[in-house]
Amino acid sequence: MNDWVNLHALWQIVVVGLLAGAGLPALFAVGLRALSTRPDGAAVQADDEHVMGGSTAGLAAAVLCFAVVLAAVGYGIYIIVNGG
Repeated sequence: MNDWVNLHALWQIVVVGLLAGAGLPALFAVGLRALSTRPDGAAVQADDEHVMGGSTAGLAAAVLCFAVVLAAVGYGIYIIVNGG
């Protein structure tokens, strides 16, 4: 360990930053993609009459993804409000 830089703490910051900074938006995008799937597994096109919720499994996956993102945002707000 260096006297100037705590490498263990720096590693933890990088991991949490990657998970929260790239992982949560990616999970949200997966949720949106799952929400737009048709029952046959294909993506919904612009001229389709159903915009969302065509597949029950896709809707369940989207709800799970959105719940994880919402829980992470709520936990972040909780940490900020309570001073950490």
